[in-house]
Amino acid sequence: MPLIPEEPQIHESAQGPRATPASGRTAPTPRPVPGPRPAAPSRPGRPGSPRPTPPMQRAPRDVAAKPGPSAPAVPVPSTPATPQVQLIPASAEGALDAAEEALDLLLDSGRAPGDVLVITTGEQHPWAVHELSFGEASYWAQHDAGDDVFYVDAAAADRAGVRPVVVVAVNDGSADTAATALPLAHKRTGGLLIVCGDPQRINAVLGAGV
Repeated sequence: MPLIPEEPQIHESAQGPRATPASGRTAPTPRPVPGPRPAAPSRPGRPGSPRPTPPMQRAPRDVAAKPGPSAPAVPVPSTPATPQVQLIPASAEGALDAAEEALDLLLDSGRAPGDVLVITTGEQHPWAVHELSFGEASYWAQHDAGDDVFYVDAAAADRAGVRPVVVVAVNDGSADTAATALPLAHKRTGGLLIVCGDPQRINAVLGAGV
């Protein structure tokens, strides 16, 4: 008999604690739900503030890069005003051969044939003699094309245009011819002037302010 009343007492105590934790679980669940919701609007504000900062950093970099290329562009035009002059000692008889050797070195180094103008002060180059046999119109048309080496006599060199390299063969014994041809060749070159001939005569002309 004493065992029977004790059993219902155990079940009643088990039902009591089940009801209390159930009510306790439902209460805290709504509290954390509104908590994270107000935190969400604060997130879009953070990426919005750093977005204006990167363009502010890019602007000064672009401005600093612009004056860089403009600075070296200033000294460029001053270089062609002072062409480089090279002297190859040779006699009047060997000046033309020396000019041909200088031309071969230029072409072998990668210089384009159309960049070179060859001026002779004495006997004309065989190429010029051959081309002039077809008429001056055809001869100067090849000069205007500018795709090959052009040979011209010093007497007609004033008609030739400016080319990056001018080679002068002082193959005439007359000092007056060199004095006239070298200043003209100096005006026709855009960067390099090569003179083949007697060093004393050439230096006398070049020292006069060519």
